[in-house]
Amino acid sequence: MNIFPAIDLYKGCAVRLYKGDYEKVTVYSENPFEIAKEFEKMGAKHIHLVDLQGAKDGTTPHKDIVKKIAQETDLFVEIGGGIRSLETIEEYVNCGVDRVILGTAAVNDEELLKKAIEKYGEKIAVGIDIKDGFVAVKGWLEKSQYSGFDFCEKMQKIGVKTVICTDVSKDGAMQGTNRELYKQMSEKFDIDIVASGGVSSLDDIKALREMNLYGTIIGKAYYIGAVNLKEALEAAK
Repeated sequence: MNIFPAIDLYKGCAVRLYKGDYEKVTVYSENPFEIAKEFEKMGAKHIHLVDLQGAKDGTTPHKDIVKKIAQETDLFVEIGGGIRSLETIEEYVNCGVDRVILGTAAVNDEELLKKAIEKYGEKIAVGIDIKDGFVAVKGWLEKSQYSGFDFCEKMQKIGVKTVICTDVSKDGAMQGTNRELYKQMSEKFDIDIVASGGVSSLDDIKALREMNLYGTIIGKAYYIGAVNLKEALEAAK
């Protein structure tokens, strides 16, 4: 199983939101690039970037930081947040990003998703953020009409190879991840699943690894010292 340490970008800094609340921001670093280098030094091969400002308003204010990480580290870089056009996808791919994650756009603009997959194939992933059983959009501020499983099924039919699934209620709460959700998903779908939200211990990582998941994201647990990245990478093997 792959470990994706995460950097959430907001106003040029590496931050975390508590349960997706933009009023509850903790700033961890004013230099996200240094954190990415740190991840690499510890043995990470992947990194998960989220542009929180972009998620809210559909822009790419952190493109330069993303580009620097993509071009000046050897990490596999995936980015999500505010990607709502083929032009934006192209910009990211051209500057060295390995995978682009569509969230709101995958829910609201099926044509865009299909065109993106046609053009970029496995470089396109879909973020499925589940709030009270339904897929949430626009930086988790709105709920769509899709249940998490129905949407996942739809994505599989369209040809999406990778989904990043977040249980919003667990995100940043340090209460463990939703193991039952990921277990059901791994049994139900033939798709690469990345578990996100609430991974707070090595036990969580071992449990997810046993489900044969493709990957998991570590965010807050790393920043507050609850999970040591080197140990997490070892536990995921």
